[in-house]
Amino acid sequence: MGKNPIKKSVAEKLKAQDKTLTRSERQLSDVILLNYPVSGLGSITALAGAADVSTPTVARLVQKLGFSGFPNFQQALREELDEAISSPLAKRERWVNDAPDEHILNRFTKAVIENIGQSLGEVDPKIFGQACDLIADPERRVFVVGGRITRTLADYFFLHLQVVRDQVTHVASNSNSWAHYLLDTRKNDVVVIFDIRRYENSTLRLAEMAKERKAKIILFTDQWSSPVSAIADITFKNRISAPSAWDSNVSSMLLAEIMIAEVEERNWKTTRKRMELLEGMFDKSRVFRKF
Repeated sequence: MGKNPIKKSVAEKLKAQDKTLTRSERQLSDVILLNYPVSGLGSITALAGAADVSTPTVARLVQKLGFSGFPNFQQALREELDEAISSPLAKRERWVNDAPDEHILNRFTKAVIENIGQSLGEVDPKIFGQACDLIADPERRVFVVGGRITRTLADYFFLHLQVVRDQVTHVASNSNSWAHYLLDTRKNDVVVIFDIRRYENSTLRLAEMAKERKAKIILFTDQWSSPVSAIADITFKNRISAPSAWDSNVSSMLLAEIMIAEVEERNWKTTRKRMELLEGMFDKSRVFRKF
């Protein structure tokens, strides 16, 4: 069985075409991405008016993206919106009807491998390096937060990063306490946010408040992109689709682990001392069994 091609989102197509766009088309692209994908679901005249371009400009851009016409373009946006907000039950109903006659071990693994390949292939090494610069900077405090499901990723990221460097805080998932954490943020501190579909309103509010305090935001999200991406300084979009009622967080976990490894290397002198102290504490408290 051949490998199924991974469908690119409209936003990804827009960004891939960026260098080939005219000034008017780039202006239109910016408007579409501003409140994506809802911004492209109105009439063609409404979209042209919002971008202050002509309707023929909209038609030309749509064709550049590979769509036969504006209705076809909007259908792709509607499908993305449906994917982004679909519940676990709806996702299971969709994949179970189309499931190939393979064992779940093979189907799931193939999906995850494809997710990893696509996700890492879209990571700009320069942007990744900038994110590591922010997190490795000892002058910046780091705050890590996740949502209902992604809090496990946030906890994992925090647990390792807290060994690598000091001044790392795991923000509790209870939004009632977020104001207390934000009270301690300073200008240029770093807030790492994990947020995948079904994006949580409380996470967006936290990001907005962190931005007001001039913190830098690094976002780990999915291919449809959390609303937090509109205000994030750096966004990593990881593929999460899998033949399950639940999404797969393997790609996000992998990228987070790579980032931890890089920050560890950059701070190795300090990290080594912290690890030695930690191991000494483990020995005294007999946390781990020794043979």
